[in-house]
Amino acid sequence: MPTYDYRCKNCGQTFEYFQSMKDDPIKTCILCGKGEVERLISNGGGIIFKGSGFYVTDYKSSGNSSNSSNSSSGSSESSG
Repeated sequence: MPTYDYRCKNCGQTFEYFQSMKDDPIKTCILCGKGEVERLISNGGGIIFKGSGFYVTDYKSSGNSSNSSNSSSGSSESSG
C-alpha cells in the first residue's frame, strides 16, 4: 500500500497518509481536523536493488587498477 502526501488548505501543513490505492482520498486534515486537504503529486519511490551484482566492487577485477596508472605515464616523452 502506498503512502500519499496531503496538504491542508486551512493550516498549511503537509503530511503523509498510508492507504490503499482503492481507497478514496481523505477529505479533512488529520492534524487540525477542520481543514480541507488536497493530495499532492509525489515523485514516487526509489529503486531498491536486492541480491548480488549491484555494487561497484562486484564488477572490478584485480588487474584493472594497475592498468589505469600505466596508461598516463606515456605522455611524459619529449619530442626531438
